[in-house]
Amino acid sequence: MPLRRYPRQTRQLLAYVFAGGLTAVAHYGVLVGLVELARVDPVPATLAGFVVGAVVSYALNRWMTFEATRSHAQASWRFGLIAVGGFGLTWMLMHLFVTRLGLPYLPMQFVTTGFVMVFSFLGHKFFSFADRAG
Repeated sequence: MPLRRYPRQTRQLLAYVFAGGLTAVAHYGVLVGLVELARVDPVPATLAGFVVGAVVSYALNRWMTFEATRSHAQASWRFGLIAVGGFGLTWMLMHLFVTRLGLPYLPMQFVTTGFVMVFSFLGHKFFSFADRAG
């Protein structure tokens, strides 16, 4: 595999970005579909998208990014705790940006995604999944 020639941290970051892209497609697909087609308020719509994205994220990050050594039983509850934190952060920021400040939902979702991505990466790297040396 061509990525094997890169340092482990670089491979991990590339895998995280790839998995995050697929996660974002799932999340944003649900968000935009609910807001534009079903006329759901953006805050609950983004939270529904977050849940769908979390399922995609768990599967891809466990497999590709962190090369998890913890069992599903151990990793899933840890992942769930970080996901709850990300869910809360998503709610707080989107509520502030869209509901309180009246800003457009889609650009504010991009901003929110940046914050949640950093929070989630650090939480999953150091808490959810074992990080193999090598």
